[in-house]
Amino acid sequence: MSSRLSPLAGKPAPASLLVNLPRLVTAYYSLRPDPAVREQRVAFGTSGHRGISFEASFNEAHVLAITQAICAYRRQQNINGPLFLGADTHGLSDPALATALEVLAANEVNVMLSAGDEYTPTPAVSHAILNYNRGREAGLADGIVVTPSHNPPDSGGFKYNPANGGPADASITTWIEERANQSLQKGLADVQRIPYSRARRAPTTHAHDYVTAYVAELGTIIDMDAIRASGIHMGVDPLGGAGVHYWGRIAEQFGLDLDVVSDVVDATFRFMTVDWDGKIRMDPSSKYAMQRLIGLQTRYDIAFACDTDHDRHGIVTASGGLMPPNHYLAVAIDYLFGYRGQWRPSAGVGKTIVSTALIDRVAARLGRPLYEVPVGFKWFVDGLLDGSLGFGGEESAGASFSRLDGSVWTTDKDGLIPALLSAEMTAVTGKDPGQRHAALTREFGPFIGDRVDAPATAAQKRKLSKLSAKEVSSGELAGEKITQVLDRAPSNDAAFGGIKVISAGGWFAARPSGTEDIYKIYAESFRDQEHLSRLLQEAQSIVDAALAGA
Repeated sequence: MSSRLSPLAGKPAPASLLVNLPRLVTAYYSLRPDPAVREQRVAFGTSGHRGISFEASFNEAHVLAITQAICAYRRQQNINGPLFLGADTHGLSDPALATALEVLAANEVNVMLSAGDEYTPTPAVSHAILNYNRGREAGLADGIVVTPSHNPPDSGGFKYNPANGGPADASITTWIEERANQSLQKGLADVQRIPYSRARRAPTTHAHDYVTAYVAELGTIIDMDAIRASGIHMGVDPLGGAGVHYWGRIAEQFGLDLDVVSDVVDATFRFMTVDWDGKIRMDPSSKYAMQRLIGLQTRYDIAFACDTDHDRHGIVTASGGLMPPNHYLAVAIDYLFGYRGQWRPSAGVGKTIVSTALIDRVAARLGRPLYEVPVGFKWFVDGLLDGSLGFGGEESAGASFSRLDGSVWTTDKDGLIPALLSAEMTAVTGKDPGQRHAALTREFGPFIGDRVDAPATAAQKRKLSKLSAKEVSSGELAGEKITQVLDRAPSNDAAFGGIKVISAGGWFAARPSGTEDIYKIYAESFRDQEHLSRLLQEAQSIVDAALAGA
């Protein structure tokens, strides 16, 4: 296994890395996927179908087939309210949105398209679905977001959010995936479509002001008065993403001292610094991709960024720079459950199986139930919707939480509200999130974590996803007795497509990525950095053995 750091990591993107946008879009329209080739079929990962047009894995045919399948699913489920349609700033997102609209209009679906063709964050779509459906039992709305999230500029993505506002669960995505692949096999014969110009003028196509609807309600989830009264100086880097024009509206509406570091939108993302592996990736949790904002940390009391569809966050503190996502999740949970007096006493904490064990300690001290699930935000949807979860968070810097009164805000990841929460806690407590994390480690001891990513073929990813607890023969981990080996999540007994090995001094987990051609090894030591290195080394040996011959 290899996780070699690119010599370009953290440096400005050279011209040689920039995607050729005309050729990318030409490939989207001209290449035809072969449904007999696994890599060219529709495949929903943890967050929709993703691919690259150059590789015939994200092309017009995919979007035609998926959209028609969604129309068929809506009819089957009697979902006949509006469909909220949004897209981010990736080069393939506008073409894919246009394709989707052609199919939706032909199927007479009422589509809520962003007013003025404004880019639309994932959480704005989830927020719109939930607001529309509140109090309704029929005529429910759903949504589509055209985004590959933080993936590189040559990527495209397409995800469906049903009437609960969150990511579609496996039963839905499997149905849509199978139907779409059948359509590809039949040469798209079942696809209904009208020209884009007609689709735009169709009586079923409506303009919706996502920006105003979302921004207007932020005061119901974040204490904006406290932030404004404190006078703290904030900075935000939208990373050229879908929320680029939201931040100025937020500052204006709530009277915040908030600088937008850059409002440039450029689908090559030439303004980014290069990620660990030599690729451009708009990941707000990566110290390599976040060099621009990290370099400005001393200018602000608190600064933050979001990824391309604004469903992930990155927090940069004056005291310590960019926070690891796990550190901030623990701090956010500690703060929220201490300062949200209207939340129900039984509201729990949701975490993924590869998130820090510090969350477990904080939840126990707060007396809150812990809900530990596989990777994928879909596992938090029901709890956020009914209020049994006050917070749901993933180790990859994705989270959402309840409004001030305990009611649901979004059931999909929202990068804007954790970012604004970092400002609220700084304003209210006088300590930034980095300082609050230091206090938690003084209380509970060290939690030193790391993640190793490495390239993986489809065959390797399949093999790793089927690794079971029984295949771990070792009785020790980094010199300590193994106390537990898991291949299913503790709270819902769902398989998580990998393994987690636990000892008294730490743990590691291994699983393939659901969205990229990589696999991930997570490890956390409750001892020190040397112990963490041992955990990672032994984890790598186990994974290498598991992937042998794949």
